[in-house]
Amino acid sequence: MGGVPRSALLLGLAGLIPFVWGALTVLSDPLNAWSAQTLGGRFTGPYIGLFYGAVILSFMSGVLWGFATKASGAVAASGYIMSVIPALWAFFMTGGGPASASISLMAGFLGLLALDWMFWKQGLAPEWWMALRVLLTAIVVICLAVVAFA
Repeated sequence: MGGVPRSALLLGLAGLIPFVWGALTVLSDPLNAWSAQTLGGRFTGPYIGLFYGAVILSFMSGVLWGFATKASGAVAASGYIMSVIPALWAFFMTGGGPASASISLMAGFLGLLALDWMFWKQGLAPEWWMALRVLLTAIVVICLAVVAFA
């Protein structure tokens, strides 16, 4: 992680808070009750991780779009096409209840990691990109797995 800029690492880790909080409130009934009473149902249990997961997949589509702007011709065109997939995935695949939505988001984040690698391999993402993305994706998928299977 030495090559990842400190600000990118800290902001990436801070971005995990809703996923971790959602998983913790699924695993702990007392924490779930406190969170629901204090913060409300939207910020408790599976709901925070699922809603935030859809938002982050959409955000990451924008990041990939930005990487595509560094290319030209057919590479840029395919990059723009690939960059919208995470947002469309989040939109179409997160219905059907917490377990199926979590599984769909897990697949979406793993697919996003493959797209991250593709953009990185083409030299469109920063050199340190995959080190950060693998760490963040692993934690997100673990948290979503808690929601799906706990």
